Amino acid sequence: MEKAGSKALIDPARSKKDIALPADAFLVFTPEDMTLMKAQWASCRRAQRLFLSDVFLCLDDGPPVALVGPAIGAPQAVLVLEKMIALGARRVIAYGWCGSLQPHVFIGHVVLPEAVHSEEGTSAHYPISEAPSPSPDLLRRLEAALKSDAHLTVHKGSVWSTDAPYRETEEKVLFYQQKGVLGVDMEMSALFTAAAFRGIDLAGVLVVSDDLSHLTWRHGFRDPRFQETRKRLPERLRRLF
Repeated sequence: MEKAGSKALIDPARSKKDIALPADAFLVFTPEDMTLMKAQWASCRRAQRLFLSDVFLCLDDGPPVALVGPAIGAPQAVLVLEKMIALGARRVIAYGWCGSLQPHVFIGHVVLPEAVHSEEGTSAHYPISEAPSPSPDLLRRLEAALKSDAHLTVHKGSVWSTDAPYRETEEKVLFYQQKGVLGVDMEMSALFTAAAFRGIDLAGVLVVSDDLSHLTWRHGFRDPRFQETRKRLPERLRRLF
């Protein structure tokens, strides 16, 4: 039960113009990955907008799946997730990119967050009783699906989520690196927290797009390893639902 005075004045809700979403959904952070994900289904129909994101209903031989995005940064990602939940989403895979904090986590590798360190401002507004974490079932399924591809290198561990990518200082990188944190992103801690607050299943998958592990920034957005992983992942993710 919420404390007196803590009830939100605005609740996410389905309006008359909103469509119902299937229980299974992907929340994709970047436009580029939205394009690659849509290609995995025989039919993906644009159904509506959610704030700055598009909603596609994707159909093949099985039940429909919702594909929603892009959504970059914790506030936008949680805004979209809240509405997805209000429209019926109950099992969500969040898919984006991260920077490496560890020398053994290379550009093009995959990180599966199993714990988070929050330096974003959204999750603090969602009171939960335990540390935020992914759905154990979805995480297991993700790990099994991705590790079955010998061309993918998968790491499971913690990530640091921040609102300020231009303030990823040497001090902060060293601090989280020494804690064994694998990577840095902008969304996962807030998504795990909001999902726990609303009682739905959510897990995340991040492709390593850049490297901070040597205290210099090395981007890998054009790196063939990064591009190859992004091409391979959608097929594996498609099989989860």
